[in-house]
Amino acid sequence: MDKFTTLEGVAAPLKIINVDTDMIIPKQYLKTIKRTGLGKGLFAEARYLDDGRENPDFVLNKPAYRNAKIMVAGDNFGCGSSREHAPWALLDFGIRCVISTSFGDIFYNNCFKNGVLPIRVSQETLDHLFDDAERGANATVSIDLEKQEIRGPDGGVVKFEIDAFRKHCMINGLDDIGLTKEKQTSIDSYEEKAKTARAWA
Repeated sequence: MDKFTTLEGVAAPLKIINVDTDMIIPKQYLKTIKRTGLGKGLFAEARYLDDGRENPDFVLNKPAYRNAKIMVAGDNFGCGSSREHAPWALLDFGIRCVISTSFGDIFYNNCFKNGVLPIRVSQETLDHLFDDAERGANATVSIDLEKQEIRGPDGGVVKFEIDAFRKHCMINGLDDIGLTKEKQTSIDSYEEKAKTARAWA
């Protein structure tokens, strides 16, 4: 998992509440277990028209937001069924941070395990970030995970809360496998002792 320390980029505003995981990545894209290539399916039913052409009204199809790295979204983002493909699709598109007032629990947990930072903020802060995001490519937002700060294009700073362990994992690029590998010396030591104690096994 790539480390997350700081991030600066355009923030795409998605003013929709209760965006579920099926909207983030529709079921027809769940056949793969690869983490790459899912960016094309991100919000597919909203991004594309019935004939396959791009929907010009969808935010990520607008020129200012095609390279967005941050998404500012309505309440309860990532609700619905469990699918790890949702953060995979966001990441493959290029979005490494989603800011909202609340998230679906499973999606929230999956984000941390896959290098996407979900940030919870107050409604007042979200409204302000929506205003910033609607300014398009002329306004970039910065995220500093170490300082737990969001900096707007006009220099305003907002603090956010995050669990200390999850923060540690994101900054150091540690997913579940990485966390296990941190204990490799202890694991090897245990296995050597086990071989000696149970030589017949």
